[in-house]
Amino acid sequence: MKPVWRIVLPLLAAAHLLPIAAAQANEHAISYNDNPTSGQSTLLIAQAGAAGQDTDKWATKPKDQPAAQPAQPQAPGKTTYFQRARSYSTHPESDPPRYVRNLAKTDIEAFKNLDWLDVGLDYRMRYELRDGDIRRNRLITDNNFLLRTRAYIGVRNIVDPFRFAVEFEDARAYNSRFPKDNRDWNEFELIQTYGELYFKDALGKDDLGNNRPIRIRGGRMAWEAVDRRLLGNNQWRNTTNNFEGFRVTFGQDANDWELDTWGMQPVIREIDKFDERNKSQWFYGAVGHWRKWSDVITIQPYYMGLMQDDKDGQQASREIHSPGIRAYGVLPKTNIDFDLGAIYQFGRDNGQTKSAWSYLVELGYTFKHDWKPRLSAFYGFVSGDRNPNDNVNNRFERFFGFARPWSPDDNLIMENVKAPKIVFEFSPHKDVSIDGGYSWFWLASDTDRFNNLMNVSTPTTLNRDPTGQSGDFLGQSINARINYKLAPLVDTTVGYSHWMNGSFVKNRQIAALGESNESSNFFYVEVSIRAFK
Repeated sequence: MKPVWRIVLPLLAAAHLLPIAAAQANEHAISYNDNPTSGQSTLLIAQAGAAGQDTDKWATKPKDQPAAQPAQPQAPGKTTYFQRARSYSTHPESDPPRYVRNLAKTDIEAFKNLDWLDVGLDYRMRYELRDGDIRRNRLITDNNFLLRTRAYIGVRNIVDPFRFAVEFEDARAYNSRFPKDNRDWNEFELIQTYGELYFKDALGKDDLGNNRPIRIRGGRMAWEAVDRRLLGNNQWRNTTNNFEGFRVTFGQDANDWELDTWGMQPVIREIDKFDERNKSQWFYGAVGHWRKWSDVITIQPYYMGLMQDDKDGQQASREIHSPGIRAYGVLPKTNIDFDLGAIYQFGRDNGQTKSAWSYLVELGYTFKHDWKPRLSAFYGFVSGDRNPNDNVNNRFERFFGFARPWSPDDNLIMENVKAPKIVFEFSPHKDVSIDGGYSWFWLASDTDRFNNLMNVSTPTTLNRDPTGQSGDFLGQSINARINYKLAPLVDTTVGYSHWMNGSFVKNRQIAALGESNESSNFFYVEVSIRAFK
């Protein structure tokens, strides 16, 4: 285990930085990298493998509400402006995390006066069977056991305005036929160690009487923003995206408006030693929330930007700006919900002009039935590089997002893809939720890469055909998932995804491996145990 001083120092540093946090409110941090040999941008180790699923069944408010349960319409006597989006798997992780409880609100009598202490302990085990995994450079069957332990302690109220939190994680994997990587391994690590100044009514109150606080944080943090497509801590993957820097939030979820700002450097996940921030990269952002009309629509305008220096010629210099807007809600007097998004990116990327874009549309209908069945249709377009020989890079940069909304088998990331999808969700019992869907995938540009193809653990350049002669059809996927609360503190999930290879995948596998499969299979069983109800 790492020396105690390596654990204590981040806490002291966070507390020391708080007095100057207001002056640096727009300087938080995050990370990134390029492949200098191929000229193609790839995420640094801190982001590697960020695409993936999450246990979205727990991402509800309140916590134990089934995933298929739609947001409720606001009554005349409402006390909050917040409305949860109904769209599939787009709900950010709560703060503090979902497994954390305030001790005074547990059913343990001895803790009834400890309303200043938040505590959580969570253990998760998942068995994965992957047959013909297209992400790998060998088409074999792999049986992997993923183990993750997390613990959280947070102090609030008792010494306000100062607050702090510490979150520990130990992530390991066994029985895989592939080498260790930082998607699965990160032993004895601190994923959050921050101090906070919290001013509960610094901006007065909204029309419903809710306080408008200001929250200033400094230190190491993990959180998610908007729909998690550009910034997610990745609850599905065994390891966690996290960052070091500053974050300043004006307002809260209950208010009619809120503004979240940050300036961060990403933490580089190390397998066998203590994680450190990437000092050559900065990730800035601001997300606005307008909820005044949230009975019908919530609007989220935002900006995210990535700055990377060249380290004296050792890596590509990058400056990417990404303004976007998202709007979601429910059409009045109907059960039809919507989630719309548009993003544009510009700047400079490894000496090239950056010009990339994405748009996202999801429409859903919730039937009037006790099981709350919801059927939805989604279409996403994410640009790829149109011409490998010009001086313009059209490949969309997904920053630190994750890909559960795109692909439950972890095959896709938000890059160079056209993806229509049909999804169903329902909850036949208060302790059971079921979802599944059918998806089709094409390259947005047939001359650009399919990022995850044969690219996990052993990166390759053979996932791109600059001539476009390999086609553009990636494949189609059918998937299903069942979530069952086995006991008050024990949650279980069983999932399956069947991927059918398209022409592009087959042609590139034959070119790189000399063989190709018609399809691949992904099956998993997951058990999660937490300490407090």
